[in-house]
Amino acid sequence: MSRPISATCNDAGAAAARPMTRFRPLDNIEVAGRRVLVRVDLNVPMREGAVGDTTRIDRVAPTLSELVERGALVIVASHFGRPKGKPVAAMSLGPLAAPLSRALGGLPVHFVPDCIGVEAEAAVAALSPGEIALLENLRFHAGEEANDPDFADALARLADLYVNDAFSAAHRAHASTTAVAERLPSAAGRLMQAELEALGKALQSPERPVIAVVGGAKVSTKLALLANLIERVDRLVIGGAMANTFLHAQGVAIGASLHEPDLAEDARRIMGEASGAGCEIVLPTDVVVTREFREGAEGVVTRAADVPANGMILDLGPETCARIETALADSRTLVWNGPLGAFEIAPFDRATTRCARTAARLTEEGRLLSVAGGGDTIAALQGAGVIGAFSYVSTAGGAFLEWLEGRTLPGVAALETASTP
Repeated sequence: MSRPISATCNDAGAAAARPMTRFRPLDNIEVAGRRVLVRVDLNVPMREGAVGDTTRIDRVAPTLSELVERGALVIVASHFGRPKGKPVAAMSLGPLAAPLSRALGGLPVHFVPDCIGVEAEAAVAALSPGEIALLENLRFHAGEEANDPDFADALARLADLYVNDAFSAAHRAHASTTAVAERLPSAAGRLMQAELEALGKALQSPERPVIAVVGGAKVSTKLALLANLIERVDRLVIGGAMANTFLHAQGVAIGASLHEPDLAEDARRIMGEASGAGCEIVLPTDVVVTREFREGAEGVVTRAADVPANGMILDLGPETCARIETALADSRTLVWNGPLGAFEIAPFDRATTRCARTAARLTEEGRLLSVAGGGDTIAALQGAGVIGAFSYVSTAGGAFLEWLEGRTLPGVAALETASTP
């Protein structure tokens, strides 16, 4: 698990960014003897009825443990999968009660077969201070995703206070992420707090220079992200197959490499806007080329301008890696989303691993604040063995990306306007 960030900074160079998010943490809120509804994200991978990855469970444990220690009656609510408003046995949260209990050091977690109504109200009424109830999947009711006021009223009746600890669901305007916050005194949980503070330091009030590393396969999925970042950062490193599209847009022959030729004009527009914003774009000058996409395929380092017609670019070359490392060493803040090459197959994971380890070393030396997120990014950092060395690694997925795109997240906005506990 990555280290949380608790401080904020104030940098005049970030004047163009959004105002810092204002939210209420759990500090100085009296919870003893009060019913606290905690929205978490337990949408974890399951394999044959067992949890395949406990990261999301582990990350909400500190908030739940703190509330229990402070004497609250804790009510845990989450979604799981996409049951489309109807009960689906395979998407029940029942199997998560035991893993959640283990993450909480053995504290009893009482599973409730519904999340609203008479059964849920009776289960909550039976709680004693320091006990935990896990409600059934919120999305078994259509009112959750519809942000239905009646469903929100039913949820709110269960509690005296509301705590949102699910940043990963904050980009959805659902009943449990927005409407309940309008009905109960509300606060951010420790995971939500860590996420907002980390992203605030990275993009809203960063210490400069700021560098962003963006990789992956498609420019088309990250146009909004790139457009926002060039207004926020001093350097933008573009890697992965995305970089091929930018090279193609400059008239560079990239052989048989994966790219999006229809987005050449968008790539040129982004480069022009970056120049106008004073953002330096770093593209590959040398690359690793192969003729076949498979594990262990032979890769040859070549100039980016000399890719053969039958060659596929699958990674960045050593010269480009050295340039990125120099840029990282010259920066104070890093935002990373996406791998720099085909990291899933060796030996084309070398650039991602090399640059990730450099970022990790600079972070551990106190020279760089590093924030990363995105499924492939997490997998790549795990592969490089450095996920714990970054300042903060987000597991929020879509919410993390939408934040990087500059969007207002409904679940965060609801906390900003909610009443004080």
